[in-house]
Amino acid sequence: MKFLRNLRDVFISSLPLVVIVAIVCSFATLEKAELFQLITGYLFVLFGQTFFLIGIDNVVLPIGKLVGGSLSRLNRTSFILLFGFVFGLLATVAEPSITILGTQLHSINPDINVTLFVWIVGSGIGIGVATALFRVIRDINIKICFCVLYILLFSVILIIPEQFQAVAFDASGATTGDVSVPFILALGVGVSSTMSKSKTNEESFGIIGLASVGPIVAVLLYGLVLGNGNNLKNYTAGADETLSGVMISNLCGVALTILPIIAIFFVFQFFFIKLPRKHLLRILVSSFVLYIGLFFFLSGIDYGFALAGKHIGDAFMDNTRPSWFKWLLLPIGLVLGFSVALSQPAVTVLGEQVEEITNSFIKKMTIRLTLAIGLGISVFLAMLKVLTGIDIVWFLIPMYAIAIISMIFAPKLFVGLAFDSGGVASGAMISAFLTPLTLGASQTLNQDILTSGFGTIAFVAAMPLILVQWLGIIYSYKRKRAIKSASHITLNELDSLSHSAK
Repeated sequence: MKFLRNLRDVFISSLPLVVIVAIVCSFATLEKAELFQLITGYLFVLFGQTFFLIGIDNVVLPIGKLVGGSLSRLNRTSFILLFGFVFGLLATVAEPSITILGTQLHSINPDINVTLFVWIVGSGIGIGVATALFRVIRDINIKICFCVLYILLFSVILIIPEQFQAVAFDASGATTGDVSVPFILALGVGVSSTMSKSKTNEESFGIIGLASVGPIVAVLLYGLVLGNGNNLKNYTAGADETLSGVMISNLCGVALTILPIIAIFFVFQFFFIKLPRKHLLRILVSSFVLYIGLFFFLSGIDYGFALAGKHIGDAFMDNTRPSWFKWLLLPIGLVLGFSVALSQPAVTVLGEQVEEITNSFIKKMTIRLTLAIGLGISVFLAMLKVLTGIDIVWFLIPMYAIAIISMIFAPKLFVGLAFDSGGVASGAMISAFLTPLTLGASQTLNQDILTSGFGTIAFVAAMPLILVQWLGIIYSYKRKRAIKSASHITLNELDSLSHSAK
């Protein structure tokens, strides 16, 4: 029953994306083999995401809460921070999206070493996770943390080589994988219930948001050392692969994505958790379901949706079409971003977490729609940046300034949730589907690909910071009105009883 319910939900969520891709691809002439590729990719994503969500519920979320609740038993703060660093490093190095990004960068600028780039980004995430755990232990106000970090970040970004400005934010978004994000969300719940001095839901979110700052700083420093590249190469999308080729390439990659989570669980199971054999066996069986789900989900994206992104770019940037035709990418991007958000597994998990923590006051669909609107606007802005050639800094500075100002009015719970949402929204669909589209469009317009083509993930990570905090402000206002109304009714009842007694 759970499988069928998840399948129905995933199917309904994916319908907008299917419709828009079908409409857009109608502009291009598809051969029968390419049509088969699109349909196969969609079916893989549909069934893969269904199995994946079951695995998340039965493996990743329980493990995250158990490990988070056991961290306090490490006794020393230094051990806890070391755990945060090692987990962040290993999870990032094993994340396929960051390797894909590194490969894309190397193909354009050969001076960027893929292996070194991956480990630099991984170290940034590790330091970020350790910092986030330290904040929870010391009960440091999360608003102050974000405010200080981003003010310092944007005060130095203008002296960084411009080719690394957009890349740094993209690298940050690419580190948040489909497995690591739900684990860190669950970890935050476990950590806040045992290590936070306040023991409130306000501390449940924020780890992903703080961790995401680490790779931005790390890549900016790497860019400062390397400098702008002078001999950039043309961007060439990966060669078309067969279905079997895509699946074989994902066999080990998916296993490495899941391995850090399982390894951490067994270490904590041996020393602290001590689950009964029955529960341990259930987690092991569910881990296989998780693997199968993620394997088919990522294979479907790589095989089918990457092709759709290629055809969208070809159709709208074709030189034989009228010059105004390329501007249709703006509304197309708006709808694509909205549709992609509803198909992201991590967005679904976040919605369920929020609904649980707020005791259903905020429904999971509210969070999903908020992020969908945010992604739609993000992709719109990313397309606008490519078409106009405006520097990404002039987009990001106002967006983050609005986000920081919004922290003054938003509840603490929604501040952490907002910055986590930025990492949650930038998943595999964005990297495989939309980033190649903007890279190809930038190259067709003869722009600097590193400065113009990258940045989609940066927008996707930034827009939820604003919208989710505004959602929190509305939530806080309605909650205060509800409390005031309830108090008013109670006072009237007491007054009525008093008159009756007389």
